[in-house]
Amino acid sequence: MDMKMAVFKGKGIRRILHNNEWWFVISDVIAALTDSIDPAGYIKDMRRRDEELSKGWGQIATPLVIQTEGGPQKVNCANTEGVFRIIQSIPSPKAEPFKRWLAKVGYERVQEIENPELGTKRTRALFSAKGYSDEWIEKRMRGIAIREELTDEWKKRDVERPKEYEILTAEIAKATFGVTPSGHKKIKGLERENLRDHMNDLELIFTMLGEASTTAVTKADNAHGFVENRRAAVKGGGVAGKARKDLEKKTGKRVVSAENYLAEPEGRKRLEKKKQ
Repeated sequence: MDMKMAVFKGKGIRRILHNNEWWFVISDVIAALTDSIDPAGYIKDMRRRDEELSKGWGQIATPLVIQTEGGPQKVNCANTEGVFRIIQSIPSPKAEPFKRWLAKVGYERVQEIENPELGTKRTRALFSAKGYSDEWIEKRMRGIAIREELTDEWKKRDVERPKEYEILTAEIAKATFGVTPSGHKKIKGLERENLRDHMNDLELIFTMLGEASTTAVTKADNAHGFVENRRAAVKGGGVAGKARKDLEKKTGKRVVSAENYLAEPEGRKRLEKKKQ
């Protein structure tokens, strides 16, 4: 699964390589062009306004598996041609700059094929532009690599459905932190945001430990299928959970925190309001 995050005017847009071309998450494109807080609702209104777009929606929107914090999920995506058609239905001053950005992204893909390190460098640059420290970025990037190693292992071991990935991820998190990802997000006051992009240093470290331990246990147990991999997920998360409890006992502080590492102004304001 070759999924990358691109950025347009400070907005993250998920993209995935499919049939050797970039496909973009449509809801991310809508959010970037319109600043809508409800991209799904905007898409419905847009299709009602533009009958021709609605008629051809089946050819424009293709469900592709995108990596999310809950595991792989099928999300509607469009290639460059499809995105251009969507742009025609959006009255936004960002439309022309976005077209130029699309052309640049296509060129960047050619560069990344020739030099894969560029993709990693661009991801680091995206986090840096949002204000994250170099130390935090290093942990986040390492966490991404550990997560990819785990999901690759699951694929080899007959874990196929997106819902299964979501459940396995939740099992690791619950065993690690004593709370599921959805519960963790509530503690931080998050809604649709990516939980891991809001974790503090210790949360990132224990997330890595839980997933790295799960990979090791999965291999050691030679787990196959969802049921066996679920057992391995609980065991792996338990390794991190024991370490977390030991640290909490010695420091008197909980690892799971309402602290929010989002560097964007809206995130800081929301966190400051929550603390008042």
